[in-house]
Amino acid sequence: MADQLLQQAQNLLEGQIDFEGQKLTELISTIILAVTGFLAFALGFAQNDIWITLWVGLGGTALTFFIVVPPWPIFNENPENWLRANSGISGAGIEVDGKKIN
Repeated sequence: MADQLLQQAQNLLEGQIDFEGQKLTELISTIILAVTGFLAFALGFAQNDIWITLWVGLGGTALTFFIVVPPWPIFNENPENWLRANSGISGAGIEVDGKKIN
């Protein structure tokens, strides 16, 4: 039972996302940070207050963190099917530094 709980916790915290999910998180974080950066600058400039700029920028960074960092299921919609370690082609004749690799 403890192994099952440990496995569930590991699956929850491991944070597996696929390559398309990585592209999506990069796009989302770039857009949110750019928009909040512009908004922070505009509000701070209009109010002539650096604290507004800093707090809006910090809020945008925190928002980006909470949207992008957790492994949401939308970031793992296209998982890769990797080959098993023992299903490789044996004796393919690969050479590395003059030595054959099996």
